[in-house]
Amino acid sequence: MRRRLIGEIFPVAEVSEQSSREKSIRHGHISTLHLWWARRPLAASRSTIYASLVDPPENTDEWGAKSGMVADLSPWECTKDSRLIEKARAEILAANNGRRPKVLDPFGGGGSIPLEALRLGCETYSGDINPVAILIQKCTLEFPQRFGGGIKDNSISPSDTDHKLLDDIRKWSDWVLEKARMDIGEFYSGDGGDRIGYITARTVACQNPRCKIEIPLMRNYWIVRQDKKNVAAYPYVQGNTIKFKIVGDGYESIPSGFNPCKGSVSGATAVCIACGAVIDPKTLKGLFWDKKSWDKQIVTIITGKKGKGKLYLISSERDLEAFKSASRFLQSWIPSSKTIHDFVPDEVIPTPHNREYELGGLYWNYTVVVLYGMTKWRDLFNPRQLLSMVVFADKIRLAYTAMLESGYDVEYAKAISTYLGIMLDRLADKNSNLVVYNVVGEKIEHVFGRQALQMVWHYAELNPFADNGWKNMQDWVLRVVRHCSEIEQPATIVQKPATSLPYEDGYFDAVFTDPPYYDNIPYSVLSDFFYVWLKRSVGHMYPELFSSPYTPKADEAIADLTLARGSSKSAISKVVSDIKTQRDFENMLSASFSEIHRVLKRDGVAVIVYAHKSTEGWETLINSILESGLVITAAWPIHTEMKARMVAKESAALSSSIYMVARKTSREKLGFYRDVKKNMSSHVADKLMQLWPQDISGPDFFISAIGISMEIFGRYQSVVDDNGEPITALQLLNDVRKIVTDFAINQVLDSDFGDSITQMTRFYILWRWAYKHQKVPFDDALKLAQSVGVDIEREYNKGFVHKDGGFIRVLGPTERKIKNIETRELIDILHKSVILWKDGKRQIMLDGLEASGMGAADVFYKVAQAVAASVPGSDESKLLDGFLSGRGRIMDQMTTIDPAQTTLRV
Repeated sequence: MRRRLIGEIFPVAEVSEQSSREKSIRHGHISTLHLWWARRPLAASRSTIYASLVDPPENTDEWGAKSGMVADLSPWECTKDSRLIEKARAEILAANNGRRPKVLDPFGGGGSIPLEALRLGCETYSGDINPVAILIQKCTLEFPQRFGGGIKDNSISPSDTDHKLLDDIRKWSDWVLEKARMDIGEFYSGDGGDRIGYITARTVACQNPRCKIEIPLMRNYWIVRQDKKNVAAYPYVQGNTIKFKIVGDGYESIPSGFNPCKGSVSGATAVCIACGAVIDPKTLKGLFWDKKSWDKQIVTIITGKKGKGKLYLISSERDLEAFKSASRFLQSWIPSSKTIHDFVPDEVIPTPHNREYELGGLYWNYTVVVLYGMTKWRDLFNPRQLLSMVVFADKIRLAYTAMLESGYDVEYAKAISTYLGIMLDRLADKNSNLVVYNVVGEKIEHVFGRQALQMVWHYAELNPFADNGWKNMQDWVLRVVRHCSEIEQPATIVQKPATSLPYEDGYFDAVFTDPPYYDNIPYSVLSDFFYVWLKRSVGHMYPELFSSPYTPKADEAIADLTLARGSSKSAISKVVSDIKTQRDFENMLSASFSEIHRVLKRDGVAVIVYAHKSTEGWETLINSILESGLVITAAWPIHTEMKARMVAKESAALSSSIYMVARKTSREKLGFYRDVKKNMSSHVADKLMQLWPQDISGPDFFISAIGISMEIFGRYQSVVDDNGEPITALQLLNDVRKIVTDFAINQVLDSDFGDSITQMTRFYILWRWAYKHQKVPFDDALKLAQSVGVDIEREYNKGFVHKDGGFIRVLGPTERKIKNIETRELIDILHKSVILWKDGKRQIMLDGLEASGMGAADVFYKVAQAVAASVPGSDESKLLDGFLSGRGRIMDQMTTIDPAQTTLRV
């Protein structure tokens, strides 16, 4: 089997740094063309592809240079370094006998991996089952290279070039904009300067029979909330209506007693501003379901010019009338020969239930809006937004016809029109009634701030004719086209499930792919948000992609754990044509990996990217790989997420993905687990020692060990215990976690004290190392506790383990009441001691340390140091550092204690 560099060395720290940094890079990055979920960073994709296609050096003196080359390829800026890219291409060609290697990504998604394969000169093939993903890939991997490839002058910007493809996209985008302006521009004009958008509140009638006033539903009243600028919308009652005025810096003073943080709705409970009557969540949802809510309270108009700041105005009757007129105009605008369905997306939003939020499973987590009667995609747009989307979609269809009448080649016109459809999707993401206004950045956000359709009470409406409207969508698209046009060769893109690849056996030199992560993201459900608009703008050009009402769901590899538990399907959920259990997902993933095995050459290499915290997710992946015949030969954890991303702030989240290298090597027939486990423990420990200084820690460290363990476990067709019973993936995962916890505790303590401390103290140290002060889902906490022999269900809400709903938190010393701390555990003695030290009760602290025997014990201070080092900069760390500064004085007073006896007292 031919060796490959990635199987032996990889600069994890350097590539991780650039992969994390890439999330903040915008201009020209393909992530700004069109939203796609869980894209892999280009940095990690580029580096791993190169390392997989070149040979390792024979001379050990050259290892540093070769590893440095991998690291040099990871920064975003290297994509503009033609010399470096050409060098990488030349080395890949040399390692593949002078021919371009054939590379496949069967789960192409947003196109990150195949784009980098193209950049490195590979003959690239990509596929996906989802039509939205296929169009994104065509606009990234095919059209720029086919119609505008080979741009070399990197100084040319999208707004200053004579490149035909860019010019024509701009020309026809402007044509669409002006045609739409002629039809509906009047509905966005008004007094008060340049209108950027509007902040609108949904309203419901007060349920107090003596009031019945229309309540604007707002979570808070802030419009701007910054260090030096604070502006709010102040609600007041005038007659039988609620009106607003703008208060704050630059406006009237904020009234005394008015708290803009406290809105009229909290959670799903609304309070009447006029009479104080409360509308409970069930009633509020019922009002929405019965269509007794409206989007008619324009709270403020956002105006301003680029670079000159924002100005906020109160709406007038003229503004409200323009809003109402848009709805009436839509009905009259539709040609008599067409139905409203031809223009308006009235397809239902897929979900397993109709009204009841019973189990909170996969689709519920991502389509919360259906709880409020927003059951069709059209419901996610107010009447004026819907009108603008319908009109822009119509102008895109007309533009395609006009191009053909002007003599454009059919395929070229199709490409330009597809980019216009992409712009419309971008507009939909910014111009829905689920978009919030960013009060810190003073900007209109977009629907998918999270991978879900969350309910929004008051929202921002974009003016598509303002600078941040359609023109802005055009600019982002042009930048990506410009970047992708620097690559000469297009990819081959096919819409096929990964379970049935249209290629002959042994066709590919390499397969690089990022398969779905178990139950992480229902791509098909979320992508329907875009699919229904693409179908109406460019669907007639792609009948093979848009023949059905929804994106394909039967062949989508994902698990729906709610329906696996037995929930029933409703009328709305019938569009979800195949509900998949964990076993269904495993079967589909196994079939996909088997296909990868089939189409891969005998000495080919496959790199599989995976990132999932749950045991179930990893269990299915391990079983799928083993069943396919692929053998994991190396695994590298790479940081692929921004460290400060939103999810990570709220609870523990993975920041790394595991890049697993798989080969078609022969496997030994049988292995006995006692021998396999011994080899695996040694191998995992050696690899973890390499990773320890590379900023891989916590949950990322655990999943790294899973990939590494497969390098040993996967060598055998079957692994059995001494009784001949097969070892399951679940048992493997439990044993790997135990290996990691033993390794980590000794590394954190930087000594061999690990065996001399109790289970609860070990648990506390590991928690601080792994999760800091974050809350963690109960299942993840349970696994960590089990790895050190702790029954967490017996411990929570007694000492430092606190259960909050489905989450676990580990309390620090300042979060505990000293009277409730029992000093049977080292960690409890430490907590009580530092609280007493902080409160100045030094003698009581000394008496307690002497009674426990901890005052003169090295292990006691070692634990304190380990915890402080695990949470640097935190209040707990500062408190422990202060306590440790007096260690010498404490130990001087503990000379009568025999340190050798202290561990027994714990």
